[in-house]
Amino acid sequence: MQSLSPPSPIKSLVRQRPPVIRGSPGKLLLQCIYRSDSVSFPNGVGSNRADWQSSCAILASKVVAQQQPANKSSSGGDVDGGADHVAAVNGHKTSVDLNLVPIEKTASNSNGNSSIKPHQPQKPLTITDLCPAPMHGSHLRVAYQGVPGAYSEAAAGKAYPNCEAIPCDQFEVAFQAVELWIADRAVLPVENSLGGSIHRNYDLLLRHRLHIVGEVQLPVHHCLLALPGVRKEYINRVISHPQALAQCELTLTKLGLQAAREAVDDTAGAAEYIAANNLRDTAAIASARAAELYGMQVLADGIQDDSSNVTRFVMLAREPIIPRTDRPFKTSIVFAHDKGTSVLFKVLSAFAFRNISLTKIESRPHRNRPIRLVDDGNVGTAKHFEYMFYIDFEASMAEIRAQNALAEVQEFTSFLRVLGSYPMDMTPWCPSRGDNDDEKIPF
Repeated sequence: MQSLSPPSPIKSLVRQRPPVIRGSPGKLLLQCIYRSDSVSFPNGVGSNRADWQSSCAILASKVVAQQQPANKSSSGGDVDGGADHVAAVNGHKTSVDLNLVPIEKTASNSNGNSSIKPHQPQKPLTITDLCPAPMHGSHLRVAYQGVPGAYSEAAAGKAYPNCEAIPCDQFEVAFQAVELWIADRAVLPVENSLGGSIHRNYDLLLRHRLHIVGEVQLPVHHCLLALPGVRKEYINRVISHPQALAQCELTLTKLGLQAAREAVDDTAGAAEYIAANNLRDTAAIASARAAELYGMQVLADGIQDDSSNVTRFVMLAREPIIPRTDRPFKTSIVFAHDKGTSVLFKVLSAFAFRNISLTKIESRPHRNRPIRLVDDGNVGTAKHFEYMFYIDFEASMAEIRAQNALAEVQEFTSFLRVLGSYPMDMTPWCPSRGDNDDEKIPF
């Protein structure tokens, strides 16, 4: 299939700067950044680490200067710099606007001198301050891959209602957004009931040091979208994400669409691309929310081939949550062994003997050592793939049986990492609308 690249709210040039772009009010747009790149902060703070440190030092000096009376020269100039002085710290001059808030002063005393308002004692930290953010997700910034209207945005809203959803053009950017403190969480898909695992994100979980802190399962409800006034007879091309195209193939055939299928980066991006370029011969497979956002009409509703189509998303954070035993938990691990796959049976036995149920097992080729050579004098040299194994099991790391199981697994493996121990998604199952084929193709 020919691939299109619809315009996205985020430029995907990986070596570009800056990482944060402020567009319309309330919109935060991200660009891909390498860790080796310098980071540009809002308000013009320096573009490299030295400038950033200098700005912090200047900020401290300005606060001190505000607490001292300003000494003015006879010409009205600033003698000692005061709050508006631009200092040179560590050999770096900075003239950025740090948006300082003046120290609040009280009314003049009996001597006519204004006095500084006494500093209120800072409230000590409590155990609540050290706990993870509340589940309702208020005031959280959540990064997701795609544009507004994507299913990942809906998953972010389900996981953290009232959060600020931040669109990213790539999965890698969503990881970096959390690592650079631009976002508090990232919500990323890891598997679909029809399309299987999303291997790209499993590889990124291993590459980055973020922790899984939750999961959410989202029923997928696909719609066929076109510009207002366009009839299905005019459609000669359907664009969407490759998995969305595969999940609707049978229904598109029943609709009688003799249209070419073309893949793009995401479902909502397909709708945005059609609307931005006024393509009246092209339809998109996307969500009903994408139709509302980009002014599209719904030609067919619920066109997924299987009404039980659901995608599992995981929530990522910089710090792990404290595992508990008062509710169902799931734990995700990844491991490898130098001697190939022969250790897999022993690992599985460690869970079976402790009555721990596995919900997923996935193998991925070892990126750093993909081939293992086995030299046998009788048959010659054999080549085998080296694998990393991803396992999800139903137990909390606060349980003794889970701790003992991983202790045994560690004896058999050369590499073991816990990706996260987190609450399971226990929301009631709600299949996608349109279980009946006659009901899901209204015209």
